[in-house]
Amino acid sequence: MSKLRRAIAVLATTALVALAPGAMAKTVVVRAAHMIDVMGGKRVDDAQVVIADGRITAVGHKGDAVPADAQVIDLGGRTLLPGLIDMHVHLTGDPRFSGYTSLQFTDQFATVVGVANARRTLEAGFTTVRNVGSDGFGDVALRQAIDIDEIPGPRIVTATYALGTTGGHCDTTELPPALDRTWPNIANSPEEFRALVRKMHKYGAQVIKICATGGVLSKTDAVGAQQMTFEEMKAVADEAHMLGLRVAAHAHGTQGINTALRAGIDTIEHASLADAESFRLARQMGAALDMDIYNDDYILSEGAKNGVFPESLEKERLIGRKQRETFRAAHAAGVTLLFGTDGGVYPNGDNARQFAKMVEWGMTPIEAIQAATTTAAKYLDRTADVGAIATGRYGDLIAVDGDPLADVRQLEHVTFVMKGGEVVKTAG
Repeated sequence: MSKLRRAIAVLATTALVALAPGAMAKTVVVRAAHMIDVMGGKRVDDAQVVIADGRITAVGHKGDAVPADAQVIDLGGRTLLPGLIDMHVHLTGDPRFSGYTSLQFTDQFATVVGVANARRTLEAGFTTVRNVGSDGFGDVALRQAIDIDEIPGPRIVTATYALGTTGGHCDTTELPPALDRTWPNIANSPEEFRALVRKMHKYGAQVIKICATGGVLSKTDAVGAQQMTFEEMKAVADEAHMLGLRVAAHAHGTQGINTALRAGIDTIEHASLADAESFRLARQMGAALDMDIYNDDYILSEGAKNGVFPESLEKERLIGRKQRETFRAAHAAGVTLLFGTDGGVYPNGDNARQFAKMVEWGMTPIEAIQAATTTAAKYLDRTADVGAIATGRYGDLIAVDGDPLADVRQLEHVTFVMKGGEVVKTAG
């Protein structure tokens, strides 16, 4: 066959595919007895949502007109919500392999673990996550595989490696000098951190994560000690913002938290020892605190048998309750609080267990839900796509059997999940 004839055949085939009925935009109608309007902060009855080609085209009530050829999914007495957002996960993490137990596995084992965790997280109702730290660019690999439908999983906002200083929380501190190695995420000056921001952005970072203070699960540092200077943090913030990226800072200690806020960091992760000045700075700078107040229960009950270092367990005992008290104080002070759980420190897929903790420590159920929907979408800069059941956004929906505004633990038992208009999970 000549080149011309082959070209004509290809064009003809393309035209037939374009005109075929199966190539038309798929329309799905989802109905339920109730829906949580997260933007209005209220429950709506007899809800109906129309989704075409993956995005919501109409939000109304049962009985509203729908296209004749639409697929109708009636969820009966269940309650619809937008897909949930977790702002702090590590999909390639698994608490069963803590401490030195992780050394028995090969380099890319964690990425394979991430494939299973991505599915669990999606089926738990979290259709979007911010993955704030992953070695070997494993989070980017997961995002790429999910985006082309090779594996199921949530929409992932990737940070790649978390950036830190030599000997800090983001460095390897559990090995002797003879076994140590140079990691690609370590810097020790403002200019070195600027270069790392550019490098991580080059290889897939959509948000930048830094370690501003020590941490619980790192072996040799004090949990509250500041580990980056103001100049280093500001260099990261300035460079990331110039590239259109937000910055998240791991920070437990008061001084590190306040330095990060003054440097222009967008979200403070953990924020365990934040004080009144922290709250003032967060409000002034438009920053948010992202506090993982569920996983203390898991770490203290399961950590020892999973290989967590004894000194890490001691640090958790010292800081876990204080973090929850800080959460309550921050909420009372009017600070913006996000839903972030540190998934991977506890089993990914159990993310919704944090909702009850947020209510226990001061939030109303709708405030906790908004922290995982509208507010989270704002701090992801993705309000056009996720965070609410609204026209134009992705058809990311979940449903529960009961009323989460009366019992927020209903969100621990999601019975229906849809992502981009495609059913991921259903029961009944």
